[in-house]
Amino acid sequence: MSIKVLLVDDHKIVRDGLRSLLEKHTGIDVTGEAENGRKAVQLCQELLPNVVVMDIGMSDLNGIEATRQILDNNPFIKVIALSMHSDKRFVSKMLSAGASGYLLKDCAFDELAVAIQTVISNKIYISPSIAGIVIEDYIRYLPAGKSITDSVLTNREKEVLQLLAEGISTKKIAGQLNVSVKTVETYRQQIMRKLDIYNIAELTKYAIREGMTGI
Repeated sequence: MSIKVLLVDDHKIVRDGLRSLLEKHTGIDVTGEAENGRKAVQLCQELLPNVVVMDIGMSDLNGIEATRQILDNNPFIKVIALSMHSDKRFVSKMLSAGASGYLLKDCAFDELAVAIQTVISNKIYISPSIAGIVIEDYIRYLPAGKSITDSVLTNREKEVLQLLAEGISTKKIAGQLNVSVKTVETYRQQIMRKLDIYNIAELTKYAIREGMTGI
């Protein structure tokens, strides 16, 4: 039985390259593609893939929050982060969100096929080039993976923060999240109060610094 894979990356050329690579491997079937995290969450509900290959820095909904939502809905799905970021903040946040693997985009493409086979066997796969980071953080109980954002904001507040930072209007955010405009305004007030940041420009800088947005 083939392993069903969903590719998630905001660059079509990357998705095309990954699809071309994976289709050469017997037993792996690319069943769908998504250009952002929100679409990935939706497609996981529809397609029920075995493995999601997930970029981190995407607009609308980043890979970290998308991973949390996917695994909340379908804990049997395996998520492999495929990212340009080797910074331990990103590695730790993705693993904390439930990812089963983490690869760098400059790895050999064949490594991805190995990673897919590994996570399907209920094992963790980490690129050798960043394994030292993971071990170091494990020894230190992952303090570097935690930030003010992780400790004080709810998952929904982090989602709203990303959209605000990307310049999405309150009305559009309400529509995307299926809540009222008043609810979004309440989230914004809570975010500002918790972070002690009271204007959108500074919120945007904060979100970019924390790797929450693809802009």
